[in-house]
Amino acid sequence: QVQLVESGGGLVQPGGSLRLSCAASGRTFSSYAMGWFRQASGKEREFVATISWSANTDYADSVKGRFTISRDNAKNTVYLQMNSLKPEDTAVYYCVASIKYMPTMYQEYNFWGQGTQVTVSS
Repeated sequence: QVQLVESGGGLVQPGGSLRLSCAASGRTFSSYAMGWFRQASGKEREFVATISWSANTDYADSVKGRFTISRDNAKNTVYLQMNSLKPEDTAVYYCVASIKYMPTMYQEYNFWGQGTQVTVSS
């Protein structure tokens, strides 16, 4: 079992930055692919980014060049650095873990955090 706890969400102005963190329990964290999904009010959940155990990464086109996913296996933590934020980035962001290699479909993720709200507004 893996338990995931997100932090770092909040209110930020357009063009600003936030860094989300996700602390994971369990001794096998380094063997999981980690990722972030988001869900805006009234919309489907959406893939944001994923990172393999070896730090290979993949991103949704909508966040490429603005968001960076990283992980620290010694701290059992994954991060999402979000820069140049736009109002359309407003959503609940979920940290996810999978035994598969860098999946982008939500069905392929085995574990989900509770989510953290990110609001981009002036």
